[in-house]
Amino acid sequence: MILPKSNRLTPEQLAEITSIVTEFGCKIQPIVGAVRSVYAIVGDERDELMMNRLEGLAYVDRIDRIQSPFKLMDRRSDLASHRIALGGVTLGRELFVIAGPCTIDPKNPHYVYETAAAVKEAGAHVLRAGVWKPRTNPYSFQGDVKSLDILMEASRRTGLPVDAEVMDEQQVGLALDAGVHMLQIGARNALNYSLLRAIGRAVAQRPGTVVLLKRGIHMGPLNEFISAAEYIAAFGNPNIVLCPRGTAPTLDGYRNHPDESITPLLKEKTWAPVVVDPSHSVGKAAYVPACSLAAIAYGADGLCIETHVDPSHGIGDDPKQAVSPAVLAETIAQAKQLWALLRPVPAATAA
Repeated sequence: MILPKSNRLTPEQLAEITSIVTEFGCKIQPIVGAVRSVYAIVGDERDELMMNRLEGLAYVDRIDRIQSPFKLMDRRSDLASHRIALGGVTLGRELFVIAGPCTIDPKNPHYVYETAAAVKEAGAHVLRAGVWKPRTNPYSFQGDVKSLDILMEASRRTGLPVDAEVMDEQQVGLALDAGVHMLQIGARNALNYSLLRAIGRAVAQRPGTVVLLKRGIHMGPLNEFISAAEYIAAFGNPNIVLCPRGTAPTLDGYRNHPDESITPLLKEKTWAPVVVDPSHSVGKAAYVPACSLAAIAYGADGLCIETHVDPSHGIGDDPKQAVSPAVLAETIAQAKQLWALLRPVPAATAA
């Protein structure tokens, strides 16, 4: 990581450092911040001659070396102070909640509008709702592009930013053009490196966009999960949130094997916020509140909870795992109490 003495490098300075690192088989990835920019050296940065030449430049303040499979997402990187804000919340400073139905029913848009209003009243900060849905059975409802208009109308009516899952480059473009604030990468695409690159390229041009990256269905090393996020960050937008959501093999009685306990392990390796999805972890509405509180106890920065005003009339997973707005409100209230207990406000801030 190269930190310049000024807020950012001039085009001539950037060209000079790029020329130097290229000689040694590396490249430069600028990470442009609102106040200050850093410049990541992508590649093997162990060559002493390269480092000496860079450190000798008058406009370079310092260079931090990070030998890690994920240089940008590593908690020792200069992005460790990066903060992600969405829905009026800065993640890590207060409880962050995403809520909404599993799947938008284009024939009954009123359910989305009513749910959006209800989750906002319950205290959620972002509305989630499935426009396109990955399905194991090819004959199941796969979503409808018309649902994108419904989602954005719900956002306009409530003022809530929205989260939508995307599964290919065309959907990425449609979602971003419509104004979706958070792109979700689901468990089935968590290691789809072509899609990760495509999303990285797309959101690099939209620095306000956030990416919610879910953990893959099959249990894998934490480094694999964080490295998937690195694919996105490497294009220049580090607004990435990690989302554990349960893994296979399943645990008897639950939809998946709940994995909220990996949160402190992730935080030892990366600065990225962790938002846990208890709905897909346990797969049954009755278990969601307890799983939500467990996630906060393990140090999660937020929750992603499937919610519907009338779950029995929802489609997709809603009938079995969506909670009601009343349960969501109670869960948020309890999670806030637990958050305050585990993360007391510093005295200077409280004053």
